[in-house]
Amino acid sequence: MLDPQARALMDLVAARGVPPTHLLTPEEARRFFRERRFFTQPDPPAVSLVQELVASGPQGDIPLRLIRPAGVAPEAVLPVLVYYHGGGWTIGDRDTHDTLCRQLANGAGCAVVSVDYRLGPEHRFPAAVDDTLAATRWVHAHAGELALDVTRLAIGGDSAGGNLAAVVALAARDAGDLPIAFQLLVYPATDMRAVAPSHTSCAQGYMLTADSIAYYRGHYMPDPGQWSDWRASPLLREDLQDLPPALVLTAGFDPLRDEGRQYADRLSAAGNRVQYLCFERQIHGFITMGRVLDEANTAVDLCAGVLRRALNA
Repeated sequence: MLDPQARALMDLVAARGVPPTHLLTPEEARRFFRERRFFTQPDPPAVSLVQELVASGPQGDIPLRLIRPAGVAPEAVLPVLVYYHGGGWTIGDRDTHDTLCRQLANGAGCAVVSVDYRLGPEHRFPAAVDDTLAATRWVHAHAGELALDVTRLAIGGDSAGGNLAAVVALAARDAGDLPIAFQLLVYPATDMRAVAPSHTSCAQGYMLTADSIAYYRGHYMPDPGQWSDWRASPLLREDLQDLPPALVLTAGFDPLRDEGRQYADRLSAAGNRVQYLCFERQIHGFITMGRVLDEANTAVDLCAGVLRRALNA
């Protein structure tokens, strides 16, 4: 069954007449996403440092936010998670995922660098890929001055951010000069074709709908000829060997559920160390909703614990 707390949230959204994302302009969708986080997200926990940074990108500056966990000395050298926010490559920013990044920093005992990559439709594919890869390289190059341990550098993200993390892991492996210790993939989009069975069984009624998926994809990648590019659909990459250990987390009432599981299975089949877990009663986007969904906090704690062990934090 659907988690009763998730059902109550969706009923409240319907009762309040919140417009579906696909009926909004990108600017309106971004504003709604920023504003409604205060209703569903927990209060941001205290941390020892929040520092705004700027990385050099292929088309200009990329804003970053460095978060160091509570209770650590300024000079302590920490492992680091470079995090790419979700939002369909169209909405979302450092602020919409600030609480989650703080939770992961405190729970895992690592620093977190949140990346504000360029969004569609102003900047279409592969702009987000280029930015996240450039930002991760920048963090690696500047780790010494930021008191970060480059031998313990992880990447991660949710939804569109999970897609970008999977792609960065592949690009880093191919280049051979950007060692990644771990990848955290939270309900990742892995196949732009949207052909897995859950895209039909969960197409309507569970927050993320087929209409909103088409909306996001249309803003980021309107050309169907690009959908099979591995930088858009890492599931379609033939060679998935020699990739960092991964945790892939999905939700049972999520159109992206099956392609996330398929990616985890393919990573495992290629010989990689992979943990896979589906929160069977949850909806897409749930991990940031800890104010209203108890299982969101459980999922955050789980991700932080796995990350802590993977990075020996």
